[in-house]
Amino acid sequence: MQRFVIALTGASGMPYGVRLLQALHSLTDTEIHLILSDAASTVLDVEMPAGTQKTLRSLAHAVYSQHDLAAGPASGSWPHDGMVICPCSMASLAAVSQGLGTNLIHRAADVTLKEKRRLVLVPRETPLNQIHLRNMLSLAQAGATIFPAAPGFYHSPSSIDDLIDHLVGRILDQLGLQVSWAPRWGSAAT
Repeated sequence: MQRFVIALTGASGMPYGVRLLQALHSLTDTEIHLILSDAASTVLDVEMPAGTQKTLRSLAHAVYSQHDLAAGPASGSWPHDGMVICPCSMASLAAVSQGLGTNLIHRAADVTLKEKRRLVLVPRETPLNQIHLRNMLSLAQAGATIFPAAPGFYHSPSSIDDLIDHLVGRILDQLGLQVSWAPRWGSAAT
């Protein structure tokens, strides 16, 4: 059984986070631990249909508030196979970059880096200023993967869902997971 920590923060791009949770839930032998920031709850209500938060909670084995600093993901002795922050706000990215552990998302990401586990941050902000870029470089140097929510088009998408699926499939690649529904270079539908 592989255990993954998924955190949703207050950045726009909730369809990516929701699809990521759905994709992980559909895989056998995965245990999902979801951390929702307060701001993520607000953005979910703006960007997603009513009832999405309840659905997300049903996809995870455990759901934590950002305020639960005693939760398993806050400890290096609590094993997991990787963490993804999707979408990742620039505030969260900055907090992780600076090693701030003021909430469970930031603490879990810090522990993930400390324990040399996979950490993938999916920022959706644009344009980027020098502070954003410095924080991203700092995290990349510390071992994190910065995975901007920038969908590709080589797979000839015909819908927004196709764009979301492609990006989520690439995020799963970063966790060592492959799915058949994410097109690969050269396998694009015509």
